[in-house]
Amino acid sequence: MNRTTTAADLLVAELKDRQVPFVASLNGHGLDPFYLACQRAGMRVIDVRNEQAAGYMAEVTGRLSRSVGVCAVSGGVAHANALTGVLNAWFDGAPMLLITGITPLSRMEVGDFQDFNPVPMAEPICKYARLIDSPERVCQITHEAFIAATTGRPGPVHLALPLDVAASSVDESHILRSRIRKGCVQVTGAATTPEIAAATEMLEQADRPVIVAGSGLYYSHGERILSEFSQMHKIPVVIPIWDRGSVPDPIETFMGVIGAASGEAEILGDADLIVVLGAEFDYRIRQMSPPGIAASAKTIRVHADSSRLGRGLAADLDILASPATFLDQLSQSFKDAGRGATSDWLDEVRRRRADHRNSCLQAASKLPGINGKQVTETVLAEMDDEGVLLVDGGNIGQWFHQLTDRYPGRYVTCGASGVVGFGLPGAMAASALYPDKKVLLLSGDGSFTFTVAELECAARQGLHFVAVVADDEQWGISVTGHVTSYGRPLFSTLGPSRLDMVAEGFGCRGARIEDIDRLGPAIREAFSAPVPTIIHVPIVPGSPKASN
Repeated sequence: MNRTTTAADLLVAELKDRQVPFVASLNGHGLDPFYLACQRAGMRVIDVRNEQAAGYMAEVTGRLSRSVGVCAVSGGVAHANALTGVLNAWFDGAPMLLITGITPLSRMEVGDFQDFNPVPMAEPICKYARLIDSPERVCQITHEAFIAATTGRPGPVHLALPLDVAASSVDESHILRSRIRKGCVQVTGAATTPEIAAATEMLEQADRPVIVAGSGLYYSHGERILSEFSQMHKIPVVIPIWDRGSVPDPIETFMGVIGAASGEAEILGDADLIVVLGAEFDYRIRQMSPPGIAASAKTIRVHADSSRLGRGLAADLDILASPATFLDQLSQSFKDAGRGATSDWLDEVRRRRADHRNSCLQAASKLPGINGKQVTETVLAEMDDEGVLLVDGGNIGQWFHQLTDRYPGRYVTCGASGVVGFGLPGAMAASALYPDKKVLLLSGDGSFTFTVAELECAARQGLHFVAVVADDEQWGISVTGHVTSYGRPLFSTLGPSRLDMVAEGFGCRGARIEDIDRLGPAIREAFSAPVPTIIHVPIVPGSPKASN
């Protein structure tokens, strides 16, 4: 006897088979059949108060787990709101799926409530965007979306689910369904033997090589080989600011981030060989072009997505491969040849980074009262090797990037878009993913208030985290730039607030810290609290760039 089910049931089954841990959502009438299917299947739904939050939760899930994060919203303006997170995923190459529940397919363009096809709006910033127009093909279409999100350079995908299609009964014997259902990023491909030989020769001839470790290396699980190869051959490693990190532990070769507003030690400009592993062609790596790099410098670019190799300028050697696999092959090539390494260049770069770092951090010594450097140092000291740290904000983010001596994948920044306001939903996602780990959000005051109402949703749904909010009563990084350029802020100052009291009003714990020595104990106490804790720390304005 044939068994019937609904298209929404099939969609949810596809998500569960791909180990999707939860769906972040803000309800709307277009989602009712989908919600009923989630309840029948036992799929966790985490509800929020703003579609932006749902989008951020999905893309942060993708960045942390290397698997597709999912959010679901209603049509019309709700869809537009959720695209904030989708655009962030597009900038960052993060795997996520946005499901938009819309008006019945049979009534589209009739002029009913929220009569709007969301697909054309999503298409420019998605790897795959499709209207589910056939109940029998929902599994096939979902499979295609997941393949797009998880192969090559990962990225966002979108499915529009009409009400009548979602509620339609389907004879399961008539559906097309893939036997293999995966939700994790699949970065594959090896370099050819001639490519490895050419890369080996270029490295052998280089006196001042640098490795740029981008998000593509993280998604190909390249942390181990990066540490081993760079230290064995004494090659400095840098990460473009806001890319996913592949340095889980302090190593002597890690020279921090490049492309930060607070500057960096001069490394790329003096390199004679730059090996770009899974990083994007943009300002953070100086467009791989003079005057940002030396005219005589050679470049090797490795990416798992052929479309990214074609962006910008050609490298001396462009290789289509998994960055981690390439690095493994290169390491074996060097072992076979028995080639050694010198530490002269690494020693020089380490000295430059120390000098730059000290110059940046001297800014804090001129600030009266609690400052961003002190707050960031305290937060880093309280994190263990398994905890998740999210950093959301301008100047507080600059302090973080100058102070950290590692850059693991469990550290999440805004991503390549440079967005602010993702942090609170991101902390909710991290808590849902890793309920047994410490989750800490370090945020500026402006960033934190973008989605502050989500505190109620976090407390009600058992999403536990600690948020340390450094409050300088301004959009700090904008003020820094305005004062430098114009001698005064331009509409970038804020008023006083009591975010600790706001937190309590939403059912969370609140604390206000005006003595830096009390911050560490307050964080430790908050980690054991049953609800989210917001620690409001008034600070004096200041940026690491102020002393440069």
